[in-house]
Amino acid sequence: MYAVIKTGGKQYRVAADDVITIEKIAGEAGSKVEFAEVLLIGGDNPKIGSPFVSGAKVVAEFVEATRGPKVIAFKKRRRKNSRRKRGHRQDLVKVRIKSIVGA
Repeated sequence: MYAVIKTGGKQYRVAADDVITIEKIAGEAGSKVEFAEVLLIGGDNPKIGSPFVSGAKVVAEFVEATRGPKVIAFKKRRRKNSRRKRGHRQDLVKVRIKSIVGA
């Protein structure tokens, strides 16, 4: 059985015992996280939400907080002696999917 959840403006296909990396959410390592925005529950008897499956949720465990790779935004205007260099690292969270509860 699998589910498609929405978090951080993105959609993820998850199954039990999957470890996924998502946008930063509040929580401590080892705490429980619930995702209520379930778009689809797949398997033998699939349920498709419009937009969400009512009563369904995905329970996950907070594994660790990490940071993504450094992204460099470099802008140059030729022949103008103008350069701008800016770096960015996104805050990420790893979560382990514990169970998919479908109503």
